[in-house]
Amino acid sequence: MENTKKKWPFGFYVTALSFSFERCAYYAAKWGLGAFIATKVAFGGLGFDKSVAAMMAAYLVAFTYITPIVGGIIADRFISPRILVPIGEVIMGLGWLCAWQANDLTLIWVAIILVSLGTGLFKGNVSGICGRLFPLADQDMLDSVFNVQYMFVNIGSFCGTTFLALIATHIGFRQMFFVCGLFLFIDCLWWLFGMRFFGDAGKKPFLVDNRSEKDKNAEKVQAEPLTHVEKNRVAAIIVLTIFSGVFWLFWYLVYNPVYYEFGPVELGGKGWADWTIGNFLIPSSWFDSANGLLCIILCPIFAGIWAKMKQRPKGDWSMFTKTAVGIMILGLCLVCMVIAAAMCKEGKGTPVGVWIIFLAALTQTVGEVIFSPLGNSFISQYAPKKLLGTLLGVWPLIIFFVGYAQAPLYNFMSKFSFVKAYGIAAIIVIAIGIGMLAFTKRFEAAIHADEQ
Repeated sequence: MENTKKKWPFGFYVTALSFSFERCAYYAAKWGLGAFIATKVAFGGLGFDKSVAAMMAAYLVAFTYITPIVGGIIADRFISPRILVPIGEVIMGLGWLCAWQANDLTLIWVAIILVSLGTGLFKGNVSGICGRLFPLADQDMLDSVFNVQYMFVNIGSFCGTTFLALIATHIGFRQMFFVCGLFLFIDCLWWLFGMRFFGDAGKKPFLVDNRSEKDKNAEKVQAEPLTHVEKNRVAAIIVLTIFSGVFWLFWYLVYNPVYYEFGPVELGGKGWADWTIGNFLIPSSWFDSANGLLCIILCPIFAGIWAKMKQRPKGDWSMFTKTAVGIMILGLCLVCMVIAAAMCKEGKGTPVGVWIIFLAALTQTVGEVIFSPLGNSFISQYAPKKLLGTLLGVWPLIIFFVGYAQAPLYNFMSKFSFVKAYGIAAIIVIAIGIGMLAFTKRFEAAIHADEQ
């Protein structure tokens, strides 16, 4: 615990604030993209069907979660990660400027492609540099570091969906996209200013980063075969990533009905919920804001809980147990959505109070913060050094598949009664979480085999 009391390097705050700026723009624009496409032309949108809006938003999510693995491979072997990051920020900024000028889906596609490419150079490499500012062998330190980094991510998310979204609702979607682009250019300037505080972290490709005597000969490190324990750890990271994918698939499936069923008519929804307070229309993006704000509040609370649990004779929950519990709690979020749909008779009755939508946001966020902030920490500690950048990219890779799959699944589920479709989904999610608990001890034994 002594190490956690030391002053953290200023370079950490450079990486953390870089995430805040980028996520501020991303989450505002991610919400705005779907709303812009589905909102009627009379309200400043493009006027497409919700199925088109859901698919385009899904493409954005999917592609921005597959490109980081490519960026990780480049950063591992070829180009300095700290140089890749500002290039990615500029490309993302240009992408949001394309959305600003879009009058049809052509420039929306260009925006999605540019933002995806820029994210690939940015996302995993910022986390990789952040982790290398601290001792990789100190699990307590890394848990604290990535928990705090996760808070900065959600500060950006909260500010974007709360304040930038007001630009969309009061001025226009296009103006919001323009501001998102400006945020990325500001982020680039901040990164270029802050690189001096990184020391040697990220100066060279990760495989030739001279962090220790063992890593000085990068070719030797790359040529050495993985040990049995290292193979077990890679397998464990992949399995954990798959289960996290189950979580994120249904996590994203919560957002579509919030936007397109429960959301206000003025923003492309069907009005199943009442989003007005007096004369003020609450943007449906504030569901995202609730998630970001609750992450900011709950992350340090759960970090304290995990720290206290580590002092028990049994120790803390394993990463696998936390993931299983997070999945089960997400199932309760789906239950909240089912109850809300039943209360308004799926749009045929009185709109529900928006409070039940934010109750769903609470359960959704609790499930998330139990395990998600610790993913990068887990990988940084257990990934073989020569695969660090790659596996940091693999962690979000699963989101490509679930991000791509969630919109077609949502469109398919929309053909049936919402209560039945999402009720079945809730049962499946909870059952998967319970099933995962049965295998946690086996995975823990595999990754800790060298400690026995």
